[in-house]
Amino acid sequence: MKFKIWMLGLGMCLAAGSAFASKDEVVVKAQDKEDFTAQTAAVHKLMESGGRYEFVTAEERTAIDSHFSDMQAAFDKYDTTDKMDKDTKIRLVNDQEAINAILTKRDGNKVICERAAPTGSLLPKSTCRTYGEIERSRRDSQKFMQDTATHAVQNRSGG
Repeated sequence: MKFKIWMLGLGMCLAAGSAFASKDEVVVKAQDKEDFTAQTAAVHKLMESGGRYEFVTAEERTAIDSHFSDMQAAFDKYDTTDKMDKDTKIRLVNDQEAINAILTKRDGNKVICERAAPTGSLLPKSTCRTYGEIERSRRDSQKFMQDTATHAVQNRSGG
């Protein structure tokens, strides 16, 4: 009984979350082996450079692939979630949730707003940027600092 209530609650949460999701959002929630294969390919494509989830770290990619492997084993044994036993369904849902948590955290389209007073002003101002814009700016700044340091070393050594 508790399992049914838990699954119903999870389904309601997922349905509510998908109502606010953008139309191209990939949420891993496979019902059968065919869905799973398509979703795995879509997630891997979106984790490539320039994709929505390009900011997933190497460690997170390893974790995602591990969860996908667990899910693949479940779908190899049972073709659909309807045929799975209770424990397998729970592992499948846990794997899906872990993957979705990582993807949500690293979603390049996620909008992040900050409220702060600009330099020279006491009045706070809201600034909103996507996670992707923030990460690209951070990467560009790091690259600039590395290039500047490399250039300075070359100038000192006469290169």
